[in-house]
Amino acid sequence: MCNPDKPVGRKKIITPPLTKIIAENHKIPVFQPGKSIEIKEQLKKLKPDIAIIAAYAQIIPEEILDIPKFGTFGIHPSLLPYYRGATPIQTAILNGKKETGVTIFKVDKFVDHGPILSQKECDIDKNDTYISLEKKLAELGADLLIEFLENLTFQELEVGLPKIELKSQDESRATYTKKNKTDDGYIPYEDIKHAQSEDKNLASEISKKVRALGHEPGVWTVRDGKRMKLLEVSLIPDGLFHIKKIHIEGKRPQNV
Repeated sequence: MCNPDKPVGRKKIITPPLTKIIAENHKIPVFQPGKSIEIKEQLKKLKPDIAIIAAYAQIIPEEILDIPKFGTFGIHPSLLPYYRGATPIQTAILNGKKETGVTIFKVDKFVDHGPILSQKECDIDKNDTYISLEKKLAELGADLLIEFLENLTFQELEVGLPKIELKSQDESRATYTKKNKTDDGYIPYEDIKHAQSEDKNLASEISKKVRALGHEPGVWTVRDGKRMKLLEVSLIPDGLFHIKKIHIEGKRPQNV
């Protein structure tokens, strides 16, 4: 199952989720329920042993989570209980973290709250962007999930009832992320000039913002009355700030 097709881009072209495209290429049936009741009806028909949720971004009622025989599990791109919520990858970069990871957990009625099945760490490189780190975590999560499902299948064949060991999350250590808006990507032009010439700390903060938010919702400033997006930046050896690629309103993206 995946989300319904939705309009994308300025022209609002109806576009299927990547999950659907890949599944159809491999002749895997795809269901795109728009409402919880449709998910419930479909799962009751399928009678699955287990359900896996990844990047679904919607709260699913408990009565649906409990339909699969062994439960419903989620894959989350952070080391829970840290960075629950919508933007764990972006927030880890913004906070200057050197490490993050992937968690498989049993989903309950609260956001990213359920007991943990397994976790694996992942280093955050100083040049990692949201896109590059998302790719690393997706591959790591896929490996972790395959390992879990293979073990589950083997145990079911051998002993009849798999033993799934879960560990409760430490609520005292839980942190939360928020969905980023367009205004979160704004940087005053004066700050950019200072970061290029004299302020290493500011240069570091701007670099983290571009790496985290440059893809979505975008990082931008206003120069000569026009919006200018910062598409790619780097920190040069002396710790200051270098702009590598920009997109000025009304023009094409250009290297600097």
